[in-house]
Amino acid sequence: ELERMGVDALIVADVGAVRRIHGAYPGMELHASTQMSVHNVEGARFAAALGCCRVVPARELSKAEIAAIVDEGPCEVEVFLHGALCVSHSGQCLFSSLVGGRSGNRGECAQPCRLPYHGGYPLSLTDLSLAGHIEELISSGVASLKIEGRMKSPDYVFTVTSVYRRLLDEGRSADEKEKAILAAAFSRGGFT
Repeated sequence: ELERMGVDALIVADVGAVRRIHGAYPGMELHASTQMSVHNVEGARFAAALGCCRVVPARELSKAEIAAIVDEGPCEVEVFLHGALCVSHSGQCLFSSLVGGRSGNRGECAQPCRLPYHGGYPLSLTDLSLAGHIEELISSGVASLKIEGRMKSPDYVFTVTSVYRRLLDEGRSADEKEKAILAAAFSRGGFT
């Protein structure tokens, strides 16, 4: 039904699901979710062999690691540009399902790592913002940029996408005023 509707692509997190979908619908474009844990070129090659044409590598990768996947991998690369960072590797977390009964690996993270423990927030990471690195991203060969915004307000979505759309259209990195607008939209004590 999704193929008939003209869906552009499916973002898939499960290796078995990728195999089944690609086998049954070889024309359907498949993107390897960050939850497929693509951390390197070999992971991108594995995803491509399964039938994926795009990978969303782990958020915790360095610029050099992402560049290697772009330069040596067989797939398009989509990177996280803005939003929450997971305390676990690439969103591979069981904390939410154990504490809140909602699986982060199924798109329902209750974000228990954001809660206070022992008078502080030892598990809550600072959010990601690459607004100051747009020019580098444009020249890197990355095919697509991803804004994490699960369960965010319409105002957040409007503000953040508007700022990034302008930066991309103008081919430049954010100035201090634009960085402040992004921080005011939502951040956990600033950005990394």
